[in-house]
Parts: sequence; structure tokens; C-alpha cells
Amino acid sequence: MKNYLSLVKFSHTVFAMPFALIGFFLAVQLTTAVFEWHLLLKVILCMILARNAAMAFNRYIDRNIDEKNPRTAIREIPAGIIHANAALWFVILNSVAFIITTYFINPLCLALSPVALSVVLGYSLTKRFTALCHLILGLGLSLAPIGAYLAVVGRFDILPLLFSFGVLFWVGGFDIIYALQDEEFDKQNDLFSIPVWLGKEKALMLSNVLHAITAALLFMAGRNGEFGWLFWIGYTVFITLLVYQHTLVKPNDLSKVNLAFFTTNGIASVVFASFVIADLYLL
Repeated sequence: MKNYLSLVKFSHTVFAMPFALIGFFLAVQLTTAVFEWHLLLKVILCMILARNAAMAFNRYIDRNIDEKNPRTAIREIPAGIIHANAALWFVILNSVAFIITTYFINPLCLALSPVALSVVLGYSLTKRFTALCHLILGLGLSLAPIGAYLAVVGRFDILPLLFSFGVLFWVGGFDIIYALQDEEFDKQNDLFSIPVWLGKEKALMLSNVLHAITAALLFMAGRNGEFGWLFWIGYTVFITLLVYQHTLVKPNDLSKVNLAFFTTNGIASVVFASFVIADLYLL
């Protein structure tokens, strides 16, 4: 179990899960929907299953690439800790369980489940043909708030979509920062990324732009949802941490990429979601 949790980087669930909870509680508090524990547990289970499938598929499909890259050669499949076929079965089991779980939520979620899987699984192939792979990853994680909202009310609304688009550009921005580590390796192996396409300096500039768009979208969400002061405290902390991560990474100094990528963004997501949900319930 420990090896499989490591395979899918289960701790990275901290990026999208808080936004799924935002989507869920938006639906409960701002519509006529009633809070149900069993539905919340199904939403959380769907998040875990879809993410497990996506990450394991990424490790499976990239196993030969990871083996060549010194940074990733220690991952479970190239290191021989988990067999490639076992990882593939893990993908299949999680994907099937995800679809089955959506069946018990509502017909719309079931109908959209193959679409969601195609996005989160398909991301792993995109680095082979487009530098926009970072935004495809963002698209996959952006399904969290709108997906959780659909699970509760079974329809699309503008407010959860604003949060979803915020997630898209937030994730795309910080994934560009993470990809800086592999710029030279990607060039040598004909892989696509924003750093390969633009170079480190311009890639960081684009990451800044994407995070500025994130700030604008979440600001729009705050105004559209008529949130109170708790939301704006969470928003301020979130944006401050986005700015902070850009001070950690320089084109000629990537030593703090992991701090910028995981720690800063993980804290930002949890803090922001906590304040948003508190605002929904207390104000």
C-alpha cells in the first residue's frame, strides 16, 4: 500500500481536493440542495479514484522516459518496486471504480465520467506533442470544483466554473515552474513543455501571467458569490503565496522548485478552501 501511495503521490491530493470541497459546499449552501454525508463521501472517493488512475497512468506511460531521467529514475516502476503491468491494472481498477461511483451519484456525473477520465488520463500523452501540456494538467484538476458541484445539483452554474477556471490557470502556472527542472532532458528527448519552447526566463514570465489570470478569476468568483470578509482573507493569503513562490525560483537557481511547487501551493489551496467554506457557513 505504501508503494502505491508513493506511486500516485497521494500527498499531492492536497492541490485539487480543497477545491472539490469548495464546489460541494457552494452547491449545498447557495442552492436548495441538502447536505448529505454519503454524497460528500462519494465525491471524495471520486476525487481519489480519478487521481489515482491519472497518476498511475502517467507513471505507466512514462516509465521508459522516467528510466532515462536521473531525477525520475527512482520512481516505483523504473526502480522495479512496482511492475508496469501491476500499475496498469491499478489504473484500470481505479477507472472502473470511478465510473461505478458516479453511477451512484447522478445520471449527469455518470454520463460525464468518461469525459473526465479522458482528460485526466490523456494529459500524460500531451508532452509528446504540445507545449500546452501544463494547461491540460490544469484542465484535469479544474474538474474538481465543477465536478463536485454537479454531484450535488446536477447542473452547471457560473460560480463553480469561475473557481474551475481559476484552478486551471493556477495549476498550469505552477506546473511550468516544476517543468523547469527537466528543460534540458526534455530537449534531448524531443518532449514538449513551455520551458523547452520559451526558455526558462520567458517560461517564468508566462507562469506569472497565468497566476495573474488566476487572481482575476478568483476575484470575480468572490464578487459573483457576494462573499464576506473571510473569503477575502483566504483570497489574500492565496495570492500572497502565489507571489511568494515566484520569488523562490529564478532562471539560474532552481534549488527551491520543490518548495515552490508542493509546499507553497499545498498550503495555499488548503488555507483558501478553509476560509471560503467558513465564509459560506459563518457569514
